[in-house]
Amino acid sequence: MRIREFGDDPQVAVVAAVHGDEPCGPRAVDELLSDPPAFRRPVKFVVANERALDRDVRYLDDDLNRAFPGDTNAQSHERRLAPRLLAELEGCTTLALHSTQSYADPFALVDTIGPETAALCSHLPVDAVVETAAYAGGRLIDYPGIVEVECGLQWSETAAANARRLIEAFLAATDVLPEETAPAAPDPDVPIFRLTGQVPKAPADEHEVFVENFERVSAGVPFAAADGDDRVAEEPFYPILMSAEGYEDVFGYAGERVGRLADVDDPTDGHSSRETSSTSVRSRSSIQ
Repeated sequence: MRIREFGDDPQVAVVAAVHGDEPCGPRAVDELLSDPPAFRRPVKFVVANERALDRDVRYLDDDLNRAFPGDTNAQSHERRLAPRLLAELEGCTTLALHSTQSYADPFALVDTIGPETAALCSHLPVDAVVETAAYAGGRLIDYPGIVEVECGLQWSETAAANARRLIEAFLAATDVLPEETAPAAPDPDVPIFRLTGQVPKAPADEHEVFVENFERVSAGVPFAAADGDDRVAEEPFYPILMSAEGYEDVFGYAGERVGRLADVDDPTDGHSSRETSSTSVRSRSSIQ
């Protein structure tokens, strides 16, 4: 694990290379720090799974983003690494950079969204915010103060460019960048989705996905296939992180649209983002 700190006792952090086969984050961090600006607040940058990154593999022994809280005495490299990474991020507002095979533009993932997280995400250049809730077990975003962003398609130049934009937007929103770098105007209309279930994928020689992520699929519509055998939606849903090859045993996730960032309760209610559950979204529908 490689760490660069600027200032004493940072409470803001950027994490890259949780997965070693997602180079967009480390590349963006290295580009920024090749000529670092004069940071106003202490901040740290963490390249987490350096050994996997050096080998261009997702992980060596276990998926790090399923290994938290980990075990310092484990035989697995990632399970030993997990508690070290958590210790580095304790007390930090953190942006964790990822890439995907399912969607070309950035979107954010959180455990549950409260007012502080909503305010932060409104300044990020993302198409959507996804609450993972029950599906966050073992993942980094199961811990307070952490927002994951999918920067774009894995290994693409666009994902690397998006990662740099996301880092800069995050650092501006957390008052880390110099005063002349104002945070982007908030976008209160960014939609919020919530995962409602996994979409299993049968073993096959060829898998296909026919639908677009974050676009409503009506009941009765074929949305994917395994060796030509169509999967048909039994009820309406929104595809999230859905692709033909992104996961071994699932196409991705089904979700519901639950509102917008503007619908999250006012931060003057005194709740922290960790304390506020997904019920803090005032205006919601079921799958719509």
